[in-house]
Amino acid sequence: MARGVKLDIEFGSFGDGWEADNKVSRTDAPKEVFAPEKHRLVFKKEKRRGKPVTLVGEFHLESGEEKALLKRIKKRLGSGGTFKEGWMELQGEKADALRPLLEAEGFRFKR
Repeated sequence: MARGVKLDIEFGSFGDGWEADNKVSRTDAPKEVFAPEKHRLVFKKEKRRGKPVTLVGEFHLESGEEKALLKRIKKRLGSGGTFKEGWMELQGEKADALRPLLEAEGFRFKR
């Protein structure tokens, strides 16, 4: 076989009804939006790569509101974080410092 020649291999056709699972977006469903006082947030702690991560959620906000809230929280805590699938993920064990900040924003927690 000569160098640089590309092979043309076909594995068959699965028909029109087949799709790859990893290309389907999970955010296609319409998202319910609640006012902050209607939320019932919970805390979770996880370890990722040996480091603690604080999760709080589930938030039902518009995308722009999620980003603005996350930006304010990260600035006040001096910590990194992100929003993934309605959950706020913050680096470190921040539950004790995060709770008063979210309560000041009008959010409530499950007891």
